[in-house]
Parts: sequence; structure tokens; C-alpha cells
Amino acid sequence: MLPTAPVLPVAVIGAGPVGLAAAAHLSDRGLSPLVLEAGHTAGTAVREWAHVRLFSTWGEVVDPVAEKLLAPTGWSKPDTSTYPSGSDWVEHYLQPLADALGDRVRYGARVTGVSRAGRDRIVDADRDTQPFVVHVQYADGREDRILATAVVDASGTWALPSPAGGSGLRALGERAAADSISYRVPDLTDPRVRARYAGKRTAIVGSGASAFTALASLADLARSQGGSETKMVWVLRRGISGSTFGGGDADQLPARGALGLAAKAAVDDGHAEAVTGFRTEAVERGADDRLTLIAEDGRRLDAVDEVIVLTGFRPDLSFLSEVRLRLDERLQAPVELAPLIDPNQHSCGTVYPHGHRELSHPESGIYLVGMKSYGRAPTFLAMTGYEQIRSVAAALAGDIDAADRVELALPETGVCGGSGLFDTADTSQGSTESCCAPVDPQPIQLTTVSPGSAAVSGSCCSA
Repeated sequence: MLPTAPVLPVAVIGAGPVGLAAAAHLSDRGLSPLVLEAGHTAGTAVREWAHVRLFSTWGEVVDPVAEKLLAPTGWSKPDTSTYPSGSDWVEHYLQPLADALGDRVRYGARVTGVSRAGRDRIVDADRDTQPFVVHVQYADGREDRILATAVVDASGTWALPSPAGGSGLRALGERAAADSISYRVPDLTDPRVRARYAGKRTAIVGSGASAFTALASLADLARSQGGSETKMVWVLRRGISGSTFGGGDADQLPARGALGLAAKAAVDDGHAEAVTGFRTEAVERGADDRLTLIAEDGRRLDAVDEVIVLTGFRPDLSFLSEVRLRLDERLQAPVELAPLIDPNQHSCGTVYPHGHRELSHPESGIYLVGMKSYGRAPTFLAMTGYEQIRSVAAALAGDIDAADRVELALPETGVCGGSGLFDTADTSQGSTESCCAPVDPQPIQLTTVSPGSAAVSGSCCSA
């Protein structure tokens, strides 16, 4: 008798929420997943923002098929109406799920390359008949070569935060000032971190949910100190409109809407001054060791003690250089998905649920899923990732009817139109409603710093 060919696994890169859910779906479909996690535990990236509370409830961040896998272990699902922190998510869901998957999860295994066996990206001959080869480096220095029938890359974008520079590159002096710059939402429950920002003036660069969280957290710190010298300058690359703070009460995820309103309160209450249309070109350290941000147009902000850069993340594509991906040149997301998530055009829940077709590439059998599938777009939700891998697992199992079905309705943000390219809100796409209608009828007072002039205030819809 001839020996039976070994059953090759589906390599899943990353043991985060979407990677672990992918393994659960693949197992449920009778396939053999092998999860390769660079860290030493499940949810390594989530643990780094363990102090941050999600704006999705437990009912929205637990995958149904993963829940089915957990049931025999005696796992008890948390109250579906409550909001977990990152720490809660790891402790009560991600690590138990990884434990339930057992030896299908391999820790300390960093993927350094993906290709076709015996074929670099140039070779066409018999390409699709060859298995994938995944190169792995283990924490102890060993290297391995794993053959796989398919690759599901759920490695996320956490490892590559975007810089302060308005051109997408690090600002001049940004590296030299690294000891006073953070690219994460500060954990103010840590006494050392709290001391770093208490009584200081901090610049927060960015306009998304992470920036909202930092603004609200530092404003709470200032309030707890009875109106102390804890101050913020909020640096935005574009102008402020009613959509800047999200959908407020119109957001179908109430906690997401409340987060934006908390950031707005930080500005309204005087804890933060907002500077608009400021695209950082340089970071200059003064003789007093404080930092000055300088814009491309020559504007200089008053010196700050600390800078928190929250300008998004970008995918690490370096280990995928030998496979044939078709990515949008702007977002670095799959080309079929990119138009649905382009922040220049969409911000009101216009992304319909999508699956294997939108995530496919010229290289059949490889999928970028989860946050990584969004490239540089910032609007990803966990439930979106769960729908992605449900479809992808069905496609890999040959059930195209199931893979093509839509089994998710996404909550709208309550925000109309695009986010705007530069200083003004873009109303050329999306809803015909005015995106300059403020969430709150009262205008927000802004601070605009001009070269050689005193600060002047403007309305929320000023360019």
C-alpha cells in the first residue's frame, strides 16, 4: 500500500480575537487549523491595551462558533449587555478559547515569510497546485518550515502605529524625542503613567476613537485634581465639523457615541484646546526639555511636556512579499474591500458585511482578515472580523453557498459622509445631510495658531 499523504493544516497567523475565531470555524468545518502566535499568550496585542474599555458589548465580541467550542469546557458567557475591558476580553474569552483549541495554537512562533513551496512570486508554473510554505522563527531561536493548504493572516496592525508626521513619515526630530512620545492610550490606573501626565501639558495627535479615549481620560485626571495644570492640546490634521466627535446619540453603538461626547466635553470644559489643519512636520526639543510641534505651514504650538500620537496603524506586509496580493494603493487593503471602507468617503456604517470574495487575492488560498484586512482604515469592528472568517472558513471547506451568504447587520455610526481629506469636512460622498450640523447645537470653540499672531477662535464648521 502507498503511504497516505499527510493532511496539511490551514495556517492562521495571530492568536487574537479573529485568529482564534478563525481556528474555531475551521475546526467546526472539519479542517485542521494551526495558529501561529508570536507572543507567549493569547491576545498579546489586546493585553497591551488591557485598561481600555470596548464600546462593543460582550454580546458583540464573542463569536458564536467559538462559543460552541467553549461550551464543553464549562465556560460561562459574561453578561451580554455589559462592556468588557481589554483585560476582561483576554481573561474571560480569548485565553479560554486558546486553551480549548489546545495544541492547535503554537506560541512564541513568529511568522517571517509566506510563499508557495518551491515557487517565488515570479513563477507561474503549477503555482496553485503547490502548498503554501510558512517560515517561522521561535522565541528560542529555532526556525521551522511549515507546509499549509491555505493561510489566514489575522496578525492585525498593532505592531505598526502610524507616526506624528502629516506626510505619513516620522516628523523630523520624532525619533530623537521618543522618550517623551507615546503611541498608545495611556493607562492612568498605573501610578507611574499617571505621574507622567499629571500636572503636565500634553499634545494628543489624532482624531479617532483612541484620541477620544485619551482626551476623556486626561480630562478625568484633571477633574480629579480639582482643575490642576493637567492640560491638553488636541492636534487635528483637518477641521472640526459636527461629525468629528462621532454620531453621539445617533450612534447605534451607544458606548461609541458616548466616547465621542466625552471627548467633546473635554474641549468644552477647557481641559483641551483644539488646533485644526495642523500637519506636523517637525518635533523640536527646547533647552527646558519640552517639545514644540511645528506644522508644514510653519505654525508652532506652545511647548508641551508629552506627546501622545494616535494616528492609526498600518499592516506589516514584509513577510508576505513572496505571495501575490492585490492591495489598494492607498489603504493597503484588498482592492474589492477598499472602496467600502475608504475613510475619505465613508463614516456612517456604509460598510456592508463582506466575506471571501472581497478578501480574495490573485494568490488563491490566502486571506488577510480582521484588522489587517482594513489596511490603514480605522473603522473595524470585531463582529466584522467574525463575519469575515465565517465566510472564509466556509469557502476553504468548499461550501460556497454558505460563504456567499450575509449573516450580519452592522450598526451604523450616526455620522454622515466622509471624514474629510484636509481641513474641511467632505460632503461630496454618502448622505446628502449636512455633515456640518453639530452633534450638540452649541458650537465648539477652537484654537487656531497662526505664525506670529495670537490665537483666535472659530466655529465648529470653520475651514
